[in-house]
Amino acid sequence: MRWQTSRFDIDLSVPVVMGIVNVTPDSFSDGGRHDSTRAALQHCEQLLAEGAHVLDVGGESTRPGSPAVSLEDELARVLPVVNEAVRLGVPVSVDTYKPQVMRAVLDAGADIINDIWALRRGDALSVVAAHPRCGVCLMHMHRDPQTMQVAPMDGDVLPGVSSFLQARAAAVEAQGVDPARIVLDPGIGFGKTVAQNYSLLAHQHQLLALGYPLLAGWSRKSSLGAVTGRQVPGQRVAASVAAALLAVERGARVVRVHDVRETVDALKVWHASLPV
Repeated sequence: MRWQTSRFDIDLSVPVVMGIVNVTPDSFSDGGRHDSTRAALQHCEQLLAEGAHVLDVGGESTRPGSPAVSLEDELARVLPVVNEAVRLGVPVSVDTYKPQVMRAVLDAGADIINDIWALRRGDALSVVAAHPRCGVCLMHMHRDPQTMQVAPMDGDVLPGVSSFLQARAAAVEAQGVDPARIVLDPGIGFGKTVAQNYSLLAHQHQLLALGYPLLAGWSRKSSLGAVTGRQVPGQRVAASVAAALLAVERGARVVRVHDVRETVDALKVWHASLPV
């Protein structure tokens, strides 16, 4: 199994670690630490040294209740980082839902569009479909970042998430996008209760039945704090690694994480334990 992207065909026969690069002042875990181009690029290099396979650059926080960022501000944050990051020799993903940002970063050489709205905003779908190779990650989100935790989903989360992801993948393929370019993300924490997030992990095999690789994004999420009592995101490293490992063991092919070194080490131990 491979993930086709702009410059790379990513081998998904082994788990892929996507390192988070937040070029934002207000992300829930590390907002402000890498919000200049220089600091963000230094962080990119650190994540690569720790073993990241993919860099995921984002210029707008999507934590619950976060305000939207203007197009001009997001471009000013993200584009200078992408222009340099594409020279580092690894796939570069950009976490954005704005079609104008997608177009700009793809023109700059970005490899993957990682969209919390699953290409439902403006002409985002057309932008991705017009590109000959870029990868795309389609995520499930209930409502929007401003309201998703005010009124989360009701009842059994699996049918709604599964049907949504299936429909979005079909819509993307209908525009001529090769299915090898598509990865799906159930959207842990995006409009789900704590119990619903863990249900997605417990029944992850049902999402694998859709036939696309899965990305798991548990890193430092509040649902980990809910069961561990760790209220500060930076104190959830061990829980984040455990969740990433469980997701991989249950079939996820990509894990999006803040704590790359710890996750890579844990996955090495997991891999060494597999039957020969």
